[in-house]
Amino acid sequence: MISIKKSLLSSALLAGALTTAPLSIQAADETQSDNKGEASLSFRYRYELVDQANFAKDANASTLRTRLNYKTADYNGWRFFIEADNVTEIFGDHYNAGAGNTPNRTQYPVVADPTGTEINQAWVSYQFNDKATTKLGRQRILLDNQRFVGGVGWRQNEQTYDALSFDFKIADSQLFLAYIDHVNRIFGEDVPAGDHDNKTLLGNWSKTWAAKHHVKVYYYGIENSDDATFSTDTLGFGYNTHFDIGAQKLKVGIEYASQSDADNNPVNYDADYLRFDVALSFNNGEFFAGYEMLEGSDTQAGAAFRTPLATLHAFNGWADQFLSTPDVGIVDTFIGVKGSINGWGWQAKYHQFDSEAGSGQLGSEFDVSLSKKLGQKADLLLKAADYSADTHSQDTQKVWLMFSYRL
Repeated sequence: MISIKKSLLSSALLAGALTTAPLSIQAADETQSDNKGEASLSFRYRYELVDQANFAKDANASTLRTRLNYKTADYNGWRFFIEADNVTEIFGDHYNAGAGNTPNRTQYPVVADPTGTEINQAWVSYQFNDKATTKLGRQRILLDNQRFVGGVGWRQNEQTYDALSFDFKIADSQLFLAYIDHVNRIFGEDVPAGDHDNKTLLGNWSKTWAAKHHVKVYYYGIENSDDATFSTDTLGFGYNTHFDIGAQKLKVGIEYASQSDADNNPVNYDADYLRFDVALSFNNGEFFAGYEMLEGSDTQAGAAFRTPLATLHAFNGWADQFLSTPDVGIVDTFIGVKGSINGWGWQAKYHQFDSEAGSGQLGSEFDVSLSKKLGQKADLLLKAADYSADTHSQDTQKVWLMFSYRL
């Protein structure tokens, strides 16, 4: 049975849907015959193999996500959107879905893809003009590179937010504001870890000028009622630009953020975040390197910079060994190359992980991927990660095969 988590915003959303959706459909039939509602159906199959040194058995997760959604036609600026996801195990269930979803499978490493059917998104929006939009309900929020706020789209059950949001665009600048009262996490609503009440404020402003300079300033005030360690205040800024060097392009970026405990957080701390990126393009690809630091402490447990709403799989290695920042913090120094040839996209990347507090080595990782579009509707992805532990976690190898198809 499809279910929807209860919250103030989801209740308001459902009431709005009952009144707004019929109007939108009527508008499509009677006054906007060339602007009808849109429906979409997609499938994503993934096989994930995890070999982790501290488990006697390997995880073999074979799952299929089916996604169905519908968006009404515009009616005087109003729209309604609803999206349902189903995740099903096929060809076996030899993995631990995590967070207590599969208590009888603890002999396997975690692959955080629990099965079930849920409402992934359901919102009502109103567009005031071509520069301002507001949205109420369960929605996807992806800010910047998702280092602080994202949808964890890599997992089969996406992270979405019950929120009231505003999006303003003025010339070359954009302001996004949101109040979140519920976070629907990747573990699903059957376990407490998948269902967090919040009183969270997000603010993100960005501006681009001269087609090459981009600056952003953000404030994220997270108050999590169900996991107090997630409650944080984060203020940061970033800047990136590029330089033409003959036929090549050099990209440079810097980002800094300061974080402190907030509201019900039991740990009193302050911690910094710092990131540098550089990339040099060549004919069909790019060399890139970077440095990312999340400050920690070697004297106070829990006093490390944290990113509880991030799309974490995209950072600090695909093996996902740093989903929580170690108490001693982390310094991730990485280098890689990516490109395309004959329609195939490819990437190779190496990480060296060190503690920020002290001089210990946490581990290292090598990641590779190969991808290809199969026509207009299908995609194929092969990916692997090899993490070698020093003082953090265990040696871990992961392999993925993923096939996506959209009707």
